[in-house]
Amino acid sequence: MRLTTGTADAALDQRLSDELDRVNAAATPGLAPAEELTVRVTDDGELVAGVSGWTWGVAAGIGMTWVREDERGTGVGRRLLGAFEDEARRRGCAHVHVTSFTFQAPAFYERAGYRELFRWDDVPARGIADVHLRKDL
Repeated sequence: MRLTTGTADAALDQRLSDELDRVNAAATPGLAPAEELTVRVTDDGELVAGVSGWTWGVAAGIGMTWVREDERGTGVGRRLLGAFEDEARRRGCAHVHVTSFTFQAPAFYERAGYRELFRWDDVPARGIADVHLRKDL
C-alpha cells in the first residue's frame, strides 16, 4: 500500500462520492438518493447570485451561497434563499441546514428564520467561528 497526500483531486472526490452514495443507499433502503439543488440569479447573462446544495429525504443542505457585492442588501439574497427553500419543500424536505463563518452571513440566515444550533470557535482562525444553522420548513 502507498499513502499519497496532495491538493485538489477531482477523480478522488468523484470516487469517494460514488462509494459513499453506495453506503448511504444501503443504509437507507427505499430513500431516493441525494439530489443537487442549485439556484442562480443572472442579469444580461452575468451571474449576480447563486446557491448550491442538495436534498436527501426530508433534509436539505446549503453548501455555498454568494451574492455579488453590489447587490448585497437589495433583496436578491432573500429571493435566492426563498427559491432554494421552495424547491426543497417541493422535494419533500422538512428542514434546511447551512454553515457560515462569522465573517460571512450568519445574520442573513437568522433574519430568514434560521436558528443557530452550535458554533465552533476559532475556526478557521482565532476570533472567527463556524456557525451551524437550521430552519424548519
